[in-house]
Amino acid sequence: MIEISLTTEEREFLQSFVKTGTKKARAIARAKVLLFADENYSNDDISKMTDVHRQGIWRIKKRYSEEGVDSVLNEKQRPGQPRKYTDAQEAEIIALACTDPPKGRNRWTVRLLAERIQRRKGFETINRETIRLTLKKAKLDLGQSGCGVFLK
Repeated sequence: MIEISLTTEEREFLQSFVKTGTKKARAIARAKVLLFADENYSNDDISKMTDVHRQGIWRIKKRYSEEGVDSVLNEKQRPGQPRKYTDAQEAEIIALACTDPPKGRNRWTVRLLAERIQRRKGFETINRETIRLTLKKAKLDLGQSGCGVFLK
C-alpha cells in the first residue's frame, strides 16, 4: 500500500487546481484522488467518492510517489500509429488536387486522386481515406471550382 503525504504547497496547488479554471475531468479526478489519499481515506472510499477504479487509484499513487504531482496531472504521450507520409508527401497530394482534373472531368474526386497518386513512388499503398483526411486537414474543398476554395 502506497502512503501519500503531500507537502503544504502541493496540497494548496491541488485544491486550487480542482476549484478554479477549466481543466480536463480526468486531471481533476487525479487531483482529488491525491487529496483524499493525503487525508488517509482508503482506496475503496476514494473510489466511491471519485468514481475512479481502485487499480487506477493505485496507479495514480504510484506515479505520484515516483514522478511527482505534475506527472500525475498531465497525460503522458500515447504512442499511436506513426505517420506514414511526411509533410512533403502531404503537400504533394494537395498540389495534385490543385491541378486541372483529368481530361473529360469537371473536378478531382478523392477516388481519382487516389488512382493518380498511387502511380507515384512512395504512394503505392495510399488509400482514399488517407487522401480525404489530408485534404480535410488542409481544409481543401474539391466540390468547388478548384484549389483556391477552402472550407470555413
